[in-house]
Amino acid sequence: MANPKRRHSTSRQNKRRANWKISAANLSLCPQCKSPKLPHHVCPKCGFYANVSVIKIKEKKTEEQKGKQPK
Repeated sequence: MANPKRRHSTSRQNKRRANWKISAANLSLCPQCKSPKLPHHVCPKCGFYANVSVIKIKEKKTEEQKGKQPK
């Protein structure tokens, strides 16, 4: 197996790594609720995928609903 004969300098190493960039996620709009979501994923807001309800999303209780708990 081949091994390097000489050490690569840090500038040469950094030139090679200059193209390691993070790209922004490609987002699409949910057809149901129009919120941004990743393509080919279930919408985190409404739980729809391909116009079919896949998961049920729990709604957050407001402060009024928290105070009116049945006894």
